[in-house]
Amino acid sequence: MRETGSNETNVHIPLRVNGEEHEASFASYKTLLEVLREDLDLMGTKHGCELGECGACAVLLDGQPVLSCLVLGLECEGREVITIEGIDAGGKLHPLQEAFADLGAAQCGYCTPGILLTAKNLLDTHPNPTRGQIMEALSGNLCRCTGYLQIFEAVEAAIASTIGAGEKADVPQRAARAAARSQPTSKADRQALR
Repeated sequence: MRETGSNETNVHIPLRVNGEEHEASFASYKTLLEVLREDLDLMGTKHGCELGECGACAVLLDGQPVLSCLVLGLECEGREVITIEGIDAGGKLHPLQEAFADLGAAQCGYCTPGILLTAKNLLDTHPNPTRGQIMEALSGNLCRCTGYLQIFEAVEAAIASTIGAGEKADVPQRAARAAARSQPTSKADRQALR
C-alpha cells in the first residue's frame, strides 16, 4: 500500500477477473462494484441500490454469487471474479443468455447481468433445478419489468437446451412450452401454449 498526496490509501493488488490477471490500483475503501466499473472498465455489472437489496450488482466470486456493492475490492486478492462479460464461451453466448434473448426475459436489461450470473451459479451446482429452486435462487434479484415468469421460463429453457443427447432428465413441461414460445406463432397459438 502507499499513501497518496490526499491522504487516501491506495492498494496495488493482482485481481483475476474473467480468467484474466489484472494489476489493479485503487482506493482501499472501494467496493468490488466500483473497482470493476471504475478501474477495470467492466460496465456489465450494474450499480443499483448500494445496500445489497436489489441483486443488480451480483457477480461470481470463487464461483459463488455475491453482491459486489457489499464486497471490498481488497477482499478479492487471490480470488476468481466472474462478471457478465466473462460467462460466454469463446465468443458464443451462454445458454442462459440465448434463452433470455429468445424468450424476452430481459426487458430494460438493468437487472439481467445479476440474474444471469446467479442463475449460472444455480445451474453449475444443480444442473436440473425445480421451478421452486430457481425461484429461491433468484429471490435476491429484483426486476421491475418482467414479472419474473419469463425469467423462470428462460432458465428452464436453458436447462432444456443443455441436456445432452441420450441423457434423461426431468425437465419441466413449462420449459418445453417456454422454448415453443420462442418460435414465431400467432397470438392465438401463443395463448394456447399457456
